[in-house]
Parts: sequence; structure tokens; C-alpha cells
Amino acid sequence: MLSLKIVPVTLNHLGQLQRLSVTTFKETFADQNSNDDIQQYLKVNMSSNKLKKELSNTNCEFYFAYCNTILGGYLKLNFKNAQREDVLENKGFEIERIYLLKSFQGKGFGKKLFHKIIDIGRSKGYKKLWLGVWENNKSAIKFYEKLNLKIFDKHIFILGSDIQTDFLMKLNF
Repeated sequence: MLSLKIVPVTLNHLGQLQRLSVTTFKETFADQNSNDDIQQYLKVNMSSNKLKKELSNTNCEFYFAYCNTILGGYLKLNFKNAQREDVLENKGFEIERIYLLKSFQGKGFGKKLFHKIIDIGRSKGYKKLWLGVWENNKSAIKFYEKLNLKIFDKHIFILGSDIQTDFLMKLNF
């Protein structure tokens, strides 16, 4: 039986987090975007300094997702003023990143990870969550819709020099 365990990420894991962040981002988006845009985004948003700053923010939480004993992905949750958008009347929290390595996708881990996220939110008194998903990431949108998330707005996401649109999706739980 395959199990999922999530473990809080600390500053001691910075190198591991950066490598996993870069790998999962490339696996997810490299086929649909220019290499220049991907590299520019990674340089700015997945740098050691940026990740260190995010890890140091008490309203941001990173978790590694282990499938059995193998690191298969990670997530980043934003609470209170760490959220990138002022939505849901500050009664929800944001899933900024939820990434699994390709080799762990399609095996039920994403759904299990999502339920762990809801448990974390509940333990902090939340009843709502939201996230942004690229309008061209059809498989992710379909996944979130199966989990009962609904599109309620959109925002701009800048990937290198490419201005893209993310759908904002929410869930009341």
C-alpha cells in the first residue's frame, strides 16, 4: 500500500526545496513555454534567496510530500498577509504551490495531498481555500474541478516575459 506523509520544510532543507521546485516547475510548464521564460522565472522565483525569505515568513508554510519514503513533491501554503491576492474576505488561505514529480502523478497522491491541505487549513480555523491555476493547464483545472473547486475570478501571472492568465479557484470545506 502506498502512503503519503507530509513533513514541514525548514531552512535546513533549502537546497533540497530549491532543486525540487525547479524540477517540478520544469516538468509542469517547460513543454508549453519558452526556455527563456522558464529560466527567467526560475532565476527570480526559485532562487535560494527568494525561497529562504519565503521559508522565513511565519505566514508561509512549505511541506515535502513523501510517497512511502520517497520525496515526490511539495506544497506551499500562504496564510493571512502572505497571500498573493486579497480574496475570500480573508476567511480563506492560499495554495500557492502544489507540485508532484511526474513519476508520482496519476496515482492518487495529488488527491491525498489535497486532503492533507484541507486538514492543515481546518487545524488553523479556516473553512475556505483558493489557488491560481494557469488557464492552459487543462489537466490541473480538471483535477481541481473533480475536487469541487470552482473558478471565481482570474489574475495575471508573469512567466519571464510572457503575460499569462491564471484562473482563481476556490473551495468551501
